Amino acid sequence: MRIPAKVDYAIRAVAELAAAGEGPVKAEHIAAAQDIPLTFLRDIMRELRRVRIVRSQRGPEGGFELGRPAAEITLADIFRAVDGPLAEVRDQSLSAMSYKGAAEQLPVVWMAVRASLRRVLETTTVADLAGGELPDSVLDLSEEYRSTTEARWAAGDR
Repeated sequence: MRIPAKVDYAIRAVAELAAAGEGPVKAEHIAAAQDIPLTFLRDIMRELRRVRIVRSQRGPEGGFELGRPAAEITLADIFRAVDGPLAEVRDQSLSAMSYKGAAEQLPVVWMAVRASLRRVLETTTVADLAGGELPDSVLDLSEEYRSTTEARWAAGDR
């Protein structure tokens, strides 16, 4: 699975806002702190503002702030705001997909992939990320990935 730069940048920007606390934060500060191209960040923030994940304030003391508490914003909310549904396959509903023959069970696999993404992205909030306290289920999956990857490298399977 490929996570677009836009999603990565959006999540990092919202985490930066959560870490900043109260008051608006200038786009320039977010861009510099997270090494995000400023023009790209402004487009992303516009999309996040449209769905009320962030709000903006104009003027010399203006900038961006969270639209609701960080504990109420999941990474899935941000992902969907800037990139659409999680793990979409050819813009089709997974439950309506059907294949024939040897690939007949493939829609079930795609459903499992989406469920796995939801398990991580819908249970991890911006507060978790910014506070460095990820859910145990996410840490467990991360450790599973790390040990599996190390085992593959050790076996020469890259």
